[in-house]
Amino acid sequence: MTPRERLTDALYGLGWSTVKKLPEPVAVRLGRTIADIAWKRRGTGVRRLESNYARVVPGASPERLAELSRAGMRSYLRYWMESFRLPAWSTERVRGAFAGKDLHHLTDALAEGRGVVLALPHLANWDLAGAWVTAELGIPFTTVAERLRPESLYDRFVAYREGLGMEVLPHTGGTAFGALARRLRGGGLVCLVADRDLSASGVEVTFFGETARMPAGPALLAQQTGAALLPVTLWYDDSPVMRGRVHPPVEVPRTGTRREKAAVMTQALADAFATGIADHPEDWHMLQRLWLADLDPAKAPEEGAS
Repeated sequence: MTPRERLTDALYGLGWSTVKKLPEPVAVRLGRTIADIAWKRRGTGVRRLESNYARVVPGASPERLAELSRAGMRSYLRYWMESFRLPAWSTERVRGAFAGKDLHHLTDALAEGRGVVLALPHLANWDLAGAWVTAELGIPFTTVAERLRPESLYDRFVAYREGLGMEVLPHTGGTAFGALARRLRGGGLVCLVADRDLSASGVEVTFFGETARMPAGPALLAQQTGAALLPVTLWYDDSPVMRGRVHPPVEVPRTGTRREKAAVMTQALADAFATGIADHPEDWHMLQRLWLADLDPAKAPEEGAS
């Protein structure tokens, strides 16, 4: 483990051990203070966030982009403060922390005995949404987590999400897809963050007018298992309650090869994601390169904790 990896692991460990003990108003102020300091430093992540927002809000002035990036960093730190504190929240607190629209798309599909794939972008707090599903609906689900370095940091994330009631599979390795398919064939629920391809072998989509690459996994799983594929978008408002919407199912095309069908379905996911992101751009926590024009074609997208 390198010194930087040891420091990263220690900082995350400090967050989960210390922040969860803070009174909520103190944690909120701390998150906002850290966000504002990071924003003023204008590091790589903040500059990338502004560059991404420039595509989401075309024609925005530099002043507008700066406002968005400041709000975006505050939203991002709200995600982290909530995540560090979630393990200490009561079931009642989790149940009251989320309000969703059109949840019938999820509950109807599960009532029919179908598996369901929920696909989300990096909007607001997807971990909180997952915790709410287990607490309020009483539905267990399976997700995947990217391999992080050091390994101890990956273990922290797995333990954290398992503590919220999730089954967590590693992103790398060929067994994850098969395990997810088995859960879905059994009528289970799978939740996947799906707006950024981590394999460099995903599906090209048009996203805010330019080409990006998104993972084909959600579409392929729905095709192979007959599961419902439901896009989900999340956002914050001025209250302590996170909001969300379950979008209508993405249908499997009747014609085309497996890959062609996946491309059409992934584009439909991208379109649903774009709707939610355009409505609440400051809650889209994309501090990495996404569009192909920003990526070195010889390299896979850089990874980060999520």
